[in-house]
Amino acid sequence: MPPRQTSAPNLFSDTPISAPSTPQQADWINAHCDGGARGNPGPSGYGALIQDDKGTVLAELSEFLGMRTNNYAEYSGLLGCLQYALDHNHPRLRVVSDSELMVKQIQGKYKVNSPDLKPLWQEAKNRIARLQAFEISHALRHKNKDADRLANEAMDRGMRRSPATGSSTSQSAPPIKANPYPAKSEAPPNPYAKADTMLRGFTKDGSIHLLGGATLPDGIFVKIIRE
Repeated sequence: MPPRQTSAPNLFSDTPISAPSTPQQADWINAHCDGGARGNPGPSGYGALIQDDKGTVLAELSEFLGMRTNNYAEYSGLLGCLQYALDHNHPRLRVVSDSELMVKQIQGKYKVNSPDLKPLWQEAKNRIARLQAFEISHALRHKNKDADRLANEAMDRGMRRSPATGSSTSQSAPPIKANPYPAKSEAPPNPYAKADTMLRGFTKDGSIHLLGGATLPDGIFVKIIRE
């Protein structure tokens, strides 16, 4: 197996997005992507397996994303695949994801109402417009195992856990780190990043009670200091 690389018209119609045929069109590449968060929000990551049309593995993408939501991680997986295709001159990309929400939003079947997802959808739309052809489809989780494994490995690295032992798709180099946002300015602000303000509270019967009616979203890690 050769070594892996290291690293519009109606864009969202039900039919594949294709440029007019030319005598010598590039081959398709195929990507399976997945994203997840342990807690929603919580420590998150995405993974993607990218192959050529003959099934040869071109790349395994795996990136820890910090404290984010599941949907943010799913979109980051798609954006990572799109950026890989653009960076490596692959103008025809098929994507498979087990996120029905994201797939149907990209296909135009669902509206994007969330203000957190709107910039991610827009960035995906911009990158798709730079390709000759693009297709996206939904698959059940059990048909997306390699991408799920890579996403979990990213979360393990971010949480400094040893990844679970399991079979890998190939025996070549470890997964490459692929930032879905090549420029930091492209990434939406993280509402779950470390806050500058310290919250105060007390513990009672094994639970934390915050003062002033403050609340925290699920998945936030807290440090308890005795005063």
